Formats: sequence, C-alpha cells, structure tokens
Amino acid sequence: MNIWILNHHALTPVMSGGTRHYDFAKELVKRGHSVTIVASSFHYAKYQEMKEYGDSEYLLEAMDGIQFVWFKTPAYFGNGIGRVINMLSYTLKALKFMPKLSQNKPDIIVGSSVHLFAVWAAYRLSLRYKVPFIMEVRDLWPQTLIDMGISKWHPFILLLGVLEKYLYKKADKIISNLPHAYEYIGQFVEKEKFVWISNGVDLSNIIYTPKESNGKFVVSYTGSMGVANNLQLLLDVAKRLKDKTNIYFRIVGEGVEKGKLKVFVNENNLLNVSIENSIPKNEVTNILQNSDVLFLSLKDSPLYRFGISLNKLFDYMASGRVIIFAGNSKNNPIKDADAGYGILPNDVIGLEKTILEIYDLPQEKRDAIGQKIRKYAEDNYSIEILVDKFEKLLEDEIRKKNA
Repeated sequence: MNIWILNHHALTPVMSGGTRHYDFAKELVKRGHSVTIVASSFHYAKYQEMKEYGDSEYLLEAMDGIQFVWFKTPAYFGNGIGRVINMLSYTLKALKFMPKLSQNKPDIIVGSSVHLFAVWAAYRLSLRYKVPFIMEVRDLWPQTLIDMGISKWHPFILLLGVLEKYLYKKADKIISNLPHAYEYIGQFVEKEKFVWISNGVDLSNIIYTPKESNGKFVVSYTGSMGVANNLQLLLDVAKRLKDKTNIYFRIVGEGVEKGKLKVFVNENNLLNVSIENSIPKNEVTNILQNSDVLFLSLKDSPLYRFGISLNKLFDYMASGRVIIFAGNSKNNPIKDADAGYGILPNDVIGLEKTILEIYDLPQEKRDAIGQKIRKYAEDNYSIEILVDKFEKLLEDEIRKKNA
C-alpha cells in the first residue's frame, strides 16, 4: 500500500511530544508499505519553528523509510486567531502542494484531527485520487471546545459542527484513539463505521531496567504543562513534603502553565522541585528509568467522558515504574492493568498519602508493580498489535474500493 497520512501536528522522535503516526508508519514500512506523513513543523506546545525552510514553503525529509512533507506555517501562541490562521495555512498548502510533489499516487488517505480542516484536506485529496478516505478522530472537535467553555453558538463552533458531521458521513471508516468516542460519534453515523485504535508504545525504545538506588526517591512528570494537566496538584503536594529532603519532584516539558508553575516553586522556595525544559522523545526514557514514581494528572472535566489515550501514559507503562494517575476519565488503563495507583483529580491529601505509601514500600514490591504494568503494555498497547488492526482496516477499505 501507498498510504498518505495528513496530521498537522505529527512529530518525530527527535522532537518532543507524541509520535503515533511516526510509530505506525515505521512499522508499516517494515511490513513493505510506503507511507507519507504530511505535517507542519511549527510545534504546537513549544510554539516554535522546528525546521529551516529558507525561501521554500515546504521540505521533504526521509526518516526510517518514512517520507515526511513539512509545511511552513505562521507562528502563533495560545488558542486565538493566530492558531486558526496556522490551521488554514496548513490546509491550503496540503491541497496546493501535495498534487504537485513527485509522490506516487496514494492507495488510501488518512486525515487526522485535532482540527477538522486537515481532515477536510485529506477528504478533498481522496476525491482527486479516487481512493478511500479514513477519518481519524483524536480530539472531538467542536465538542472539546464547548466542554472547555466556548459557547456552542459561537460562529466558529457552528462552522466546525457542520464540517464535523459532513466529514463523518463522507469517511469510509472512522478511527479514534478514544475508547468511548463512539458514544459521541454514534449520533451521526452507524456503529459499523467506527473502529477504536488506541495510542501505544514502541517497546523497543523503552527497555525495562530495574531502578538503581541513588539516595533520592524521584516522582516525575513528562509532557505538556497545560491547564488540562492540572500540575498544580503535584506542586501542592511537593510543598507539603518539602521537609522530606530525599523525595524529589521533576516536571519536564512545555506549555502555557509553565510560567505559573515556576513562579509557585520560587515563591514557596521549593528546593525539592525542578521544572525542566522539554527534551526529544527519544531522550525521555532516561527520565522515566531514573524515576521511582511517574505521575499523570488530568483536570476534572467532561472532556474525558469518552475516555483517554495519552501517549505519555503508555510510555510510563512501558518503563515499568509505579504510576499514579490523578483523574476521572471513563477508562483507566492503570486500573485495567490492576497495578499502580489512582486518585481523584484534585485530592491533595490523597496524592500525598499515596506518594508516602509507595515511598515506604520495599524496592522489590515497587519493581513487581512496575513489571506488571509493563507486561500489560506489552500485551495490549505495543505498536505491533495496534498496527495489525490499522493495517487490516486500510487493506480492507482498499479492497472494497477496488471491488
């Protein structure tokens, strides 16, 4: 198969963030398929350009057998009009340049949200080439924006609502990484059109090694520092435990809340906390392996009533460390694995008690919990298992189209 994947925010392991489509594409290439990923290189969390274009509007890059097409799009910060302009720039450039580039005709095209304009571009290209169109939903726009507080009568929300329903109907299949997304999407299309394919982890990149004792008990978080990540909870606990000098907290990443978190650390003289810059995905393993506990938090929000599929969670699971998840989502892979710890989203006392409980466990017990989580990731969320499902879906749709 020759597969095109349009994902505005696709990343490679040398960048920081989720690498779902890189990981899927790398495995598909191993199986003899050709994959082109069409993306913008303006980083959605760092708010900075990751490539040098010179006078060109696009770059072609080959990595691990995958062909990347990078588009230069306007810089922005936050979620205002600048981001919308960035989205539209990507969409128009995909439609303008992909037919002109020296690419072989695709056999199938996947359009992946977050935003729906990229998915619409994938649909338009599928019409041009007369090939199946797969819609991948990684964020339920516009419902997510409504849940974040934007009026459902806002003109932009109304536009997205019309576009969303149109694309659901036009798609040959709809994939989502959210396990309960059909409860929402099922308002618009029949159940047979929907397939759940979770995010996962390339286990070859995260080799399990037992935690080496270095005198510090380290609680780490890696990833975005946004409002949804609710990291103030972790700092509130760090403040309560500041006299426990051998318990140390690391927060690594980027996001709009990073400045506020740094101010809190400085104002409270939290010498037991470090807030660090993001690092490439392929270097995150070192942080995970040097931690005793990995922390994941989500704000209590209706956003998560359709489930979660967080890249960092599967990396955490693969590392074989004890995980604490502070959240209230419909699914909970930590609970499913019957290993790790779960608390409510804003439970400072509960989080403090949980950290101290793990701190008091013998190392052998911590290792056993971590190994159980690792095994669950191997059995359910390896890239090979997920690509088995993805590959079959693509082949089936091509076969139907050509029948």
